[in-house]
Amino acid sequence: MISRTSTAERVAGVLRTRIAEGFFLPGVRLSEQDIGSALGVSRNTLREAFRLLTHERLLAHELNRGVFVRVLSAEDVVDLYKVRKVVECSAVRRVTEKPPTFAKLARMVEDGKLAERRERWQDLGTANIRFHSAIAELGGSERIDELMRGIFAELRLVFHMMADPRRFYEPYLKRNVEILERIEAGDGAGAEALLARYLDDAENQLVEAYAERADQRV
Repeated sequence: MISRTSTAERVAGVLRTRIAEGFFLPGVRLSEQDIGSALGVSRNTLREAFRLLTHERLLAHELNRGVFVRVLSAEDVVDLYKVRKVVECSAVRRVTEKPPTFAKLARMVEDGKLAERRERWQDLGTANIRFHSAIAELGGSERIDELMRGIFAELRLVFHMMADPRRFYEPYLKRNVEILERIEAGDGAGAEALLARYLDDAENQLVEAYAERADQRV
């Protein structure tokens, strides 16, 4: 039982990462057979992984239909951004000098620039998520890092709501560069101010996108 649980947690980690990187779209049904075969795990282990991710709000179980990637609501967006503002702003606020993990932050920005040049907008979204995950890691807490892995996976499901990924992601790359510059200079207060506006704008843009989708369904 212990072995199966440990394996299920590893499988959940793989699936969580795939969700965060945009491989599974909201509303998609997950095939036990296909995923179990691909990962080489038993059906019971996979179901335990599904249960873990359902608890994290990434998946939803529908009776007699199976397990689906969750479709988030506008209320979920607001709640997710509440967490982001607390965690990320707190993390950069503490910066008083160039952090030891600066190279990782810079690499995520460079990955974003490369994706932009290649016009690979989903890759740009992945680089963006990884950059902000690295910002959260400035807090120096394994528990916060674990929390934020789930938060960023949920956010990827939200980002799929944007009809034009280039229009959504591209402007934020430039703002990531500005935040990175403040972090490099050890200006935590300046980085926090930029980040707070960034998160407010992103939240408002996403909530508006949800409202437009709702209007279209009426």
